[in-house]
Amino acid sequence: MKSTGEFVVTSLELHLFFARIMKEHAFFLKAGFLPCNIGLAGEAERLMRHFERLLARTISLSGGLIRDCVLESGEIVTEFTDCAEQQTMRLTGTFIDRKLTAAEKRLKGCGCCDELCVSAEMERQVRQLNRDGLMLVNRLIEFKERLLRSIGSCNLFTANYPLLIEHILREACLYRDYLVKLQQGDCDLSGLFRDELFWNRIMMEHALFIRGLLDPSEEELIGKADGFASDYRRLLSASAAANDRAMPGRGRDPLTLTRRLRDFKQAGVEGIEKCEIRSLILPLLVDHVLREANHYIRLLEN
Repeated sequence: MKSTGEFVVTSLELHLFFARIMKEHAFFLKAGFLPCNIGLAGEAERLMRHFERLLARTISLSGGLIRDCVLESGEIVTEFTDCAEQQTMRLTGTFIDRKLTAAEKRLKGCGCCDELCVSAEMERQVRQLNRDGLMLVNRLIEFKERLLRSIGSCNLFTANYPLLIEHILREACLYRDYLVKLQQGDCDLSGLFRDELFWNRIMMEHALFIRGLLDPSEEELIGKADGFASDYRRLLSASAAANDRAMPGRGRDPLTLTRRLRDFKQAGVEGIEKCEIRSLILPLLVDHVLREANHYIRLLEN
């Protein structure tokens, strides 16, 4: 793949994954506010709409340019996403643009991207997309940081855990780091993509959030979630002890564990969508964390 083509493909794949993740972060923040925080809820929804528009622009540019391994990974959308959006919209009363999900499902891959060439106009549009994404994610980061300060000073109550807001703040900062690197002309994100320390922590916290949002009567599922959190905690401890962010030869342990967690999350999506699991978990939230597990699995496999 020529350098310009690599820049375009890497940028579009990045936005397809992270712009959706960010718009859902804004949605989850909105859903957690009480009526007295209508101003913050409105700010969160405006951010959500901006990311929807960013995602729509990305989709419009992506036809025939995205690698098949990305489209087939389940990190962009899953078989459950549309139903999860429909149910979550009904439960919360917040409109979710499901046309974006339908459009992503229709995307065709580039097949062999090794000799992909793109026009100067396409490169210009993608550079502008990156600039707009960077400006937007900076606004979302500032919003999340402001919320954490208000929660920490006991000036704000939200149904979202403080750790969850810290968690989604880290993901937003990672997205920003990727965009800065791309705009500086470095298309090799593999060092960041394969940062096991980051993604193992994300997976551990997913398990903790699932555990904390399940109804206390769901003792078996709580036990499984707690087990996953403990397993990832051990991986993180081993990495810290070796002072190595991604030790050679250790990829198989995170891969096996994350495949198991992915299966647990997938069963959770199915159970919540069928109203078979008692919890405080919105259908879209469990589909969201399933997509992130699929993303990590692809990074470990490639």
